[in-house]
Amino acid sequence: MQNRYIESFNARFRDECLNEHWFTSLRHAQVVIEAWREEYNNERPKKALGGLTPAAYAKSLAEKSGKLSSDSKALCY
Repeated sequence: MQNRYIESFNARFRDECLNEHWFTSLRHAQVVIEAWREEYNNERPKKALGGLTPAAYAKSLAEKSGKLSSDSKALCY
């Protein structure tokens, strides 16, 4: 079964990164792809994430889960 989110990401990655560069070596590909990944995760806000970057959204989820786990212990009694 196909995952539409992965398919969408793969298409974006191909259009914005892979089709834009002619890699001369494995190291060159690693550097270019890492730069694209950093920009994608840390600089581009996503409408689906409420205008947050993926990194900021992940951080907010981690903070919420930390609060929930400590609060949930008090609610168990």
